[in-house]
Amino acid sequence: MIKQTKTKIRKEENNMVKNLWESNEAASKSGVEELVYRSNLIGSDRAVCNWGGGNTSMKTIEKDFRGRDIEVMWVKGSGSDLATMKAGNFTGLNLEDIRPLIERDEMPDAEMVEYLTHCMIDSKHPRMSIETLLHAFLPFKHVDHTHPDAIISLCCADNGKEIAKEIYGDRFVWVPYVRPGFTLSKMIADGVRNNPNAELVLMEKHGLVTWGETSEEAYSQTINIINEAESYIQNKQKQTEAFGGQVYESLTEEERQNVLAAVMPVIRGAVSDEKKMILTYDDAEDVLEFVNSRNAGTLSQVGAACPDHLVHTKMKPLYIDWDPQNGTTEELIEKVKAGVEQFKAEYKEYFERNKNEGDIMFEAAPRVTLIPGVGMVNSGKNITMANVSGGLYHRAIAVMKGSTALGEFVSLSENESYNVEYWPLELYKLSLAPAEAEFSRKVAFITGGAGGIGSATARLLVSDGAHVVLADLNLEGAEKVAAEINEQYNEQRAVAVQMDVTSEEQVQAAFVQAALAFGGVDSIVNNAGLATSSPFDETTLKEWNLNMNVLGTGYFLVAREAFKQMKQQGIGGNMVFVGSKNSVYAGKNASAYSAVKALETHLARCIAAEGGEFGIRVNSVLPDAVLQGSAIWGSNWRNERAAAYGIEPDQLEEHYRKRTTLLVNIYPSDIAESIAFFASSKADKTTGCMITVDGGVPAAFTR
Repeated sequence: MIKQTKTKIRKEENNMVKNLWESNEAASKSGVEELVYRSNLIGSDRAVCNWGGGNTSMKTIEKDFRGRDIEVMWVKGSGSDLATMKAGNFTGLNLEDIRPLIERDEMPDAEMVEYLTHCMIDSKHPRMSIETLLHAFLPFKHVDHTHPDAIISLCCADNGKEIAKEIYGDRFVWVPYVRPGFTLSKMIADGVRNNPNAELVLMEKHGLVTWGETSEEAYSQTINIINEAESYIQNKQKQTEAFGGQVYESLTEEERQNVLAAVMPVIRGAVSDEKKMILTYDDAEDVLEFVNSRNAGTLSQVGAACPDHLVHTKMKPLYIDWDPQNGTTEELIEKVKAGVEQFKAEYKEYFERNKNEGDIMFEAAPRVTLIPGVGMVNSGKNITMANVSGGLYHRAIAVMKGSTALGEFVSLSENESYNVEYWPLELYKLSLAPAEAEFSRKVAFITGGAGGIGSATARLLVSDGAHVVLADLNLEGAEKVAAEINEQYNEQRAVAVQMDVTSEEQVQAAFVQAALAFGGVDSIVNNAGLATSSPFDETTLKEWNLNMNVLGTGYFLVAREAFKQMKQQGIGGNMVFVGSKNSVYAGKNASAYSAVKALETHLARCIAAEGGEFGIRVNSVLPDAVLQGSAIWGSNWRNERAAAYGIEPDQLEEHYRKRTTLLVNIYPSDIAESIAFFASSKADKTTGCMITVDGGVPAAFTR
């Protein structure tokens, strides 16, 4: 059973945020590397700083291009993540050029960005953070801006400022909500200057600013300030039921996965009408506590818990009003379909009410779907971004839990939420992402995934953006291929499942795992194989049935389950059958194998005829003599085929090369290329077709 990667919860009840500073390790850092170390520590705990959010800075003396000493501020570059950023993700700016800006009364965003670009000490550095002036206007060597759960709980409570006085006395500066930029930076600088006791800034509905004369002092101050709020909030939480108390019971893990396997393809189809989405699910304890609560339906619709969330979670999630104890899965599916359609209609109205000239609407579908008793389903353009949406909603749950223990949870107004979601400076971060590839947002299910053709196909599709499910009887081999792919791409782009194609139960279970892993499938590659050879009169019923079961029934079962799931999604799909030269050529001493290979390609045509109305294409690739990396050719089949041609087994590869008109050998990568073509948009108008990849065997020409 594939286990969905869960967001790690960083603390248990009554545990404070941990100070992770290691003096020995920090001592080995200097210059910008010192800032990298501090930033990575801050970003490593998502309860301290959101994915992609927050920013850090330090001020140093550097030599300019003329060899003069200048004061430089190093600040996080736009679009970076504190947890993983390196020295090259920071931008250096000349402070002498920036400081005069504080005398201005106002400065529009575009003008601010243009001005700061001229202050960069190296044009090759990334564009500076949106909140650069916040750091520049404060007279401290090290400044951190973060989004801690405890602090945002305070800043998103309707009585947050009064509670802050109880916690911090006169040590804080409270800044009303203003979108990041020149005005907010100046308000913070003025507030700190006017309060000689200030140790921190609380940004309403936004976050925390702290500082220090050393990196360690700044970091420790951040942790200490958070824990003061954390301790206060935890004491308050002991006095009240979270989210108004529990209304529903969670389904068992097995029941949750059964429901999710049925509903995730439906959600995927519903949210993929404009652009396809990859789905993940999350049934962690904090998620279940929230979705099962009395107030989840209303709280979830108040708005985002932090401006940084908006681009990835939208202003609000989709909440499905479903009773897990008394409702059926069929009822849930209907509620999901209606809920997504209503969400999209309301989002379009929200866009129309608030749009500015030149705005182009994002996909209207929800990024987060909450289901009582079951958990949360998240969507994104890839597995990473789906998990980001989920990770940020974990933070929203924590904030709502804290805010409602203090008072009432409040959020930005609709218009301000919109202006953050469609803010050009925020959208710039999204523009830094790599361009999408042919198979981005798509899922391929590959049988025989551990073998030569299957693994080559998986690597090719993933290199062009795909997510893949590798199904194989050889689980260890499939897991090895998946692990290599995931290590190369640094995310869970491949999952392995054990599957015997002759077992209806195992095939059905494998498609359940595909739904749980990515939300569904867009392509299948029917590639599992074996081969036997014997004269016709010596062919046993056992041999005949073996070929029929694996290559006939197996291909039928896999295609049928894929067809069902593709219809559930309602967004089309495609299948590629890996046949053989023997699909159209009567191989000597291979009647069982050849007959079933012919069955495969005709089955593909039959499915193509039925699948057209659902946008499901089915095509076949006919390879020949793919010896490299093949378990089939490593078995007795090699000896049997050599005997059929009256040659030695080690002469077989050369024999096959010489019989082709092109005088070439065929490799797994050659087959993978043809599979990728049929699965791609280049073949969108092609179905029921066969393509030979055999080097040109005249007897097997299909025309």
